Amino acid sequence: MGSVKLGSKPDAFTRRGQAWFCTTGLPSDVIVQVGEMSFHLHKFPLLSKSAILGRLIEENSDQDECTIKLSDIPGGAKSFELVARFCYGLKIELSPANIVHLRCAAEYLEMTEETAQDNLIHQAEMFFNQVVLRSWKDSLEALKTCDVLLPHAEDLHIAKRCVESLAAKASIDPDLFGWPVSEHGAMHSPGGSVLWNGISTGAKLGNFSSDWWYDDASSLSFPTYKRLISTMESRGAKEEIVAGSLTYYAKKCLPGLNRRQSMGPVPLTSAAATLSEEEQRHLLEDIDRMLPLQRGLISTNVLLWLLRTAMILKVSRACISNLEKRVGMQLDEATLEDLLLPNFSYTMDTLYNVECVRRILDHFLAMDQTMGGGSPCLDDVMGSPSLAPITAVAKLIDGYLAEIAPDINLKPPKFESLATALPEYARPLDDGLYRAIDVYLKAHSCLPESEREHLCRLIDCQKLSLEACTHAAQNERLPLRVVVQVLFFEQLQLRTSIAGCLMVSDNLEGSSRPLHGSGTIATSGEAGARWVTSAAVRENQALRAGMDSMRLRLAELERECSGMRQDIRKLGGAAGKDGWAARVQRMFSLKMKLQMCSTEEGKMNDRHRSASAKLEKLQAKVSSHKKHLTIDA
Repeated sequence: MGSVKLGSKPDAFTRRGQAWFCTTGLPSDVIVQVGEMSFHLHKFPLLSKSAILGRLIEENSDQDECTIKLSDIPGGAKSFELVARFCYGLKIELSPANIVHLRCAAEYLEMTEETAQDNLIHQAEMFFNQVVLRSWKDSLEALKTCDVLLPHAEDLHIAKRCVESLAAKASIDPDLFGWPVSEHGAMHSPGGSVLWNGISTGAKLGNFSSDWWYDDASSLSFPTYKRLISTMESRGAKEEIVAGSLTYYAKKCLPGLNRRQSMGPVPLTSAAATLSEEEQRHLLEDIDRMLPLQRGLISTNVLLWLLRTAMILKVSRACISNLEKRVGMQLDEATLEDLLLPNFSYTMDTLYNVECVRRILDHFLAMDQTMGGGSPCLDDVMGSPSLAPITAVAKLIDGYLAEIAPDINLKPPKFESLATALPEYARPLDDGLYRAIDVYLKAHSCLPESEREHLCRLIDCQKLSLEACTHAAQNERLPLRVVVQVLFFEQLQLRTSIAGCLMVSDNLEGSSRPLHGSGTIATSGEAGARWVTSAAVRENQALRAGMDSMRLRLAELERECSGMRQDIRKLGGAAGKDGWAARVQRMFSLKMKLQMCSTEEGKMNDRHRSASAKLEKLQAKVSSHKKHLTIDA
């Protein structure tokens, strides 16, 4: 922090209670009353520096004791003490903390160059322009003091100059220039000093982000901060930087936002801690008006917590509607936890604010239609990147419905209205919707059968996975008509799976090329049954490979046995030529080979019979399951 020392004489002021005395050896001949503080001074030092004090002294010269009252001097007794020291030539120090007080007081007392050379106005202006405005921290400190010196600081354009200086520094890209960010970080100099007469000596700054000024700016009062942001926007500051600063200021000054751990530990300032509810309401409404209306500038969870705080503070309807629109523009990035907005209404008809979520969803759907969202085929939903946001929102809404379903005050029309708000193509599978309806039926066990059937009509049974179908077929809370429909479509899925299995088997028999992408055989309505097809294909392929191996081994054994029989016939024809011992030995050897051949052939036949039986068992199981499904249907 910069400072300049003025004057050379030693301090000659002493304080006694509520009075200041100048101990120069001469009795005081003028008393200056500033509020409750009185200054016992001398006429000549004062009138030689201030035109106003000279006129006031002259007007009261006929009195025995000259008394002057300065009740409205900017800065009060603290400012006049420094002015009096300057008039006497005593040592004082100009700093960013007192420069605004001295400048305003000097203007009030008309301490111009016409009265005295190098007077206080000249000294204060030179320090302000050459020291304060060149430093980020000094400009910030001086700007803070302007709040208690209005309108004098405005009339002298002190606040305006501070704001413009700060806006210029905050708008500078820290990757291009070290100033003014160098005040906030360490310099790494490989050699020499960091700066010499303002010239860089090769020192390198650490990495700084564009939010380095957020915390400093949040210490300003909101009117001053608002003025700073407006000046930055007029200078072409990026919208994401402005939005980030506004979010930081809101988190620091609105206590409700600081309860959110994920938003970061931002301590409350003393000013924010003393804000009344009405002041917080006006602050939030102003921040909402200042935020750029653009997707992605602020995270969705922060917007939802701004919306929650707005409901608590009971801000204007226009502010709440604007925040709902902001959330709706990026609803696909929201989390279920943040979407569970409590109902702060006096009626308390539901635990959560379902109407607010419905309005947010409507904003999202309107934006999706504006951006060219269509109604694609169901087969294209899973693979289309453009449909990822709406499918994510559908999953989020289904989870939200499951969370609010246990609320006993949630009526079926309100539940149905939110569930049907999404288009049909938004849900590739209806498993999430089925779960939400199941939770609702469980929590509302007294619901009439007609209303149960009406709710269950929201589910498209063709878009249920096999696991969901299995659960629904055994769900006692579902109406009988729905269970029959689930079983019917489950049968269709299994038929499709079996057909796919047989088709793959035929492909394996007719071609030696390995199968790729078995899941591509399935058509719409079979997503949940793909694992059945894949498992059957793998088992069938393994059985066929084992059978082929056994056939090869059996053929080899048959050839070996045939050769042995030919050897026996040859031995029988040469029996007369050979001796008895040779014949016995050959017969014994052939007998052993025949026994081994017979044993091996028996083992292979057993394996063949076992594999054939296993295959027949699998085919019988599939046939039995098909009959069972036909009977149930």
